[in-house]
Amino acid sequence: MNVVIRQIEKGKPFFEKISRNIYLGAIRDGFLTAMPAILFSSIFIMVAAVPEVFNFALPEAFSSWLWKVYGYSMGFVGLLVAGTTARCLANSMNRQMSDSGKQINEISVMLASICGFLMLGANQIEGGISTDYLGTKGLIAAFIAAFITVNVYKFCVKRDLTIRMPKEVPGTITQMFRDIIPFSLAVFASVLIDTVIRQLVGTSFAEAIIELLQPLFGAADGYLGIAIIWGAMALFWFVGVHGPSIVEPAIAAIIYANVETNFELFRNGEQASKVLTVGLGNFVGTMGGTGATLVVPFLFMLFARSKQLKAVGKASFIPVSFAVNEPLLFAAPIILNPYFFIPFLLAPIVNVWIFKFFVDVLNMNSFISVLPWATPAPIGLVMGTGFSILAIVLMLVLIVVDSVIYLPFIKAYDSELVEQEAKNVVVEEAKEKIVDNINKIGATASFIIKESKAKIGGGKKVLVLCAGAGTSAMLANALEEGAEETGIDITAQAGAYGSHYDIMKNFDLIILAPQVTSYLEDIQKDADKLGVKVVATKGAEYINLTKDPKGAINFVMGQI
Repeated sequence: MNVVIRQIEKGKPFFEKISRNIYLGAIRDGFLTAMPAILFSSIFIMVAAVPEVFNFALPEAFSSWLWKVYGYSMGFVGLLVAGTTARCLANSMNRQMSDSGKQINEISVMLASICGFLMLGANQIEGGISTDYLGTKGLIAAFIAAFITVNVYKFCVKRDLTIRMPKEVPGTITQMFRDIIPFSLAVFASVLIDTVIRQLVGTSFAEAIIELLQPLFGAADGYLGIAIIWGAMALFWFVGVHGPSIVEPAIAAIIYANVETNFELFRNGEQASKVLTVGLGNFVGTMGGTGATLVVPFLFMLFARSKQLKAVGKASFIPVSFAVNEPLLFAAPIILNPYFFIPFLLAPIVNVWIFKFFVDVLNMNSFISVLPWATPAPIGLVMGTGFSILAIVLMLVLIVVDSVIYLPFIKAYDSELVEQEAKNVVVEEAKEKIVDNINKIGATASFIIKESKAKIGGGKKVLVLCAGAGTSAMLANALEEGAEETGIDITAQAGAYGSHYDIMKNFDLIILAPQVTSYLEDIQKDADKLGVKVVATKGAEYINLTKDPKGAINFVMGQI
């Protein structure tokens, strides 16, 4: 097993390179930016749909109002994502071109991308336009519009293809004229593409690309497809690369489009049968986080005899319940631990297969709404599929199956730890004496620090970054607690990598959580220009800091 893991680990640099691809990053960050609109619309779906599950009809006027709010938010999410994806991609390209002094206007590129997407996705009808492909069904066209637009702008900016104005003209007007040529070329490129497609197949580009990729989406929705998707996420994470950052952008369009398709089927009294959805990942394939680790902390607490695993279980069961499983992955550790290789990959695959069985064979509804990823998985599974009895049964089945998968490997690893702990009793006693002495010194130091609060820390600001702002919040909270305990003037804030570019200039130190350390080289370039220090952390080191507020403060003080 160790040989297999070493071979897989050799591919880590390649996986990290993929995760840093600016196009995948633009899709990921574009969705992250547009997510408030998606979650907002989902609230109205739930209010409108849940009463129907219990055969309760809402007043017609109220129901119509709910669908209007949903339709004017989720129904135009393609427009939003076209703009946000273009802006994120332009931001990445601007950082690459910063040495040349030439920059893409990110606001202009957003507007051009939205216009380009309308050219690719909208159909003219009597009295207006059809919005069928302006929502989730048009997401692929939205990504393509964004990529075309940004690359056209980059081409024009690098070659100074622009309208120059006299120096006396105000800057805002000058910029407007500078953007006319790239804006026109970018939108016209989308016009040409859509015109050619309409002449060839008689439909819009957005509709044609969906039809073209339908066989691929169908295969991805099968047993093999979903196994590859969630098995790959777990495999990447096992070697320390944030798997969802690589896999999710590739399936983002279809997993959101399928939710809308499912909801329309559900609303029409049919079965919501599309398995490949956002909820399948959040609440089934990654139930409790990548690797389907929801049951693991509880198994540690119930069955482990080693002090290490019992402590990890107690410390991690709350965050894992909300899909933040880094404390478990790095403290157990599970990452690169041969004992957990098989269950970490197997549990997600078995989970999505069981879910598909319930949908295909038992006719349970698949996910009909998008819920926040941090919703506890059992709740998200039941709510997202429409509060059915089968969903509750499935939830219980998944918990039992995952427990059966993980338990033998936990016991094997626990036996080894018990032996190690028995051999290290003397060493541990010595450590305890050292810790007592350190605590005594720390108490004295804390008193001294509080006496000189105004001089220590200097009002430094720390930004902690992870993939989704969940793991980073743990260290940020520890730093805030440590600052209060010690009197050191330091403030901390949690953030998600990808949404930090506009705020990083406001901080003195940026700490990267283990899941985003592969981005160190990229963020370092931006930080150097702003005079901001960046430090990457390792798994066990990071988890220890989240559990030790004073130690976290000492870590920061050592960096600044």
